[in-house]
Amino acid sequence: MPATFVVVPQWQGSVSSRAMSHADGAVAILGDLPAAATILVEVPVEAGDALGTGVARYSALRRVRERTEKALAQVPDLAITVGGDCGASLGAVAHASRRAGGDLAVLWLDAHPDLNTPESSPSGGFGGMTLRAIAGDGADGLALDEQTRVAPARLVLGGIRAIDDEERRFIDEHDVAVLTVEDLSDPSMVIAALEDTGASQVFVHVDLDVLDPSALAGLSYPMPFGIETATLVALLRAVAARFPLAGAAIAGFAPSSPEAAEDDLPTILRLVAALTSGGAARASDVGDAASATGSD
Repeated sequence: MPATFVVVPQWQGSVSSRAMSHADGAVAILGDLPAAATILVEVPVEAGDALGTGVARYSALRRVRERTEKALAQVPDLAITVGGDCGASLGAVAHASRRAGGDLAVLWLDAHPDLNTPESSPSGGFGGMTLRAIAGDGADGLALDEQTRVAPARLVLGGIRAIDDEERRFIDEHDVAVLTVEDLSDPSMVIAALEDTGASQVFVHVDLDVLDPSALAGLSYPMPFGIETATLVALLRAVAARFPLAGAAIAGFAPSSPEAAEDDLPTILRLVAALTSGGAARASDVGDAASATGSD
């Protein structure tokens, strides 16, 4: 099945000092994707306002979600969403959930669980609330509705290394599956956790900060002791081989300069190729991206 790339250079979900670099990162990746299979979502220039929601830049985030879902509605096959900050995955999961008829598990590969609410978030940044909104909790217009939300029992977290108190409470209360960095080196453990959700299709979210900072420099929230590139590539290939992918996303690329972006792009393109290597999409659909990766 061919893949379409939906590039969402959203930065408003990040409150990092490098927030706007997320837009630069998305555009840098865009340059190495096949133009005929790529859609660019227009992101507002302005930061946006909270409008009393407790979500920083809420107004802009809501507009981006609407535009992202409109773009994804044009995609008849597998969509790979390219952020931008993690909030870019919100509309992508909503689309994937509709595509899967609700029969969807989410594999969230990230140094952070992103399970805060507007009330619990220490920063108000939506990037740290995205998965909670996917589960149906959060500000109106961002939290997914009954038809598209993903139940906590169908969430699998991997590579988490920094958890806030409310996120820990949510994980414990709902018995959300959490896999360590060490667990990710054994794809069979990840596949077993996804099988345990009972879902037949999977959405894979990759925040690049799941990687060790030694593997990728362009991170707004680098966390030590992350996964190595080859291990992540092997994991993504295994998941794509086992499950039909209803969608996927890569987020969190925040290069400090165009030159720094060039250094990191080969790593990112290896992940893109891995996501399109299974039954749901062919590696050849990545075009120039796959050929740029070299051998694993």
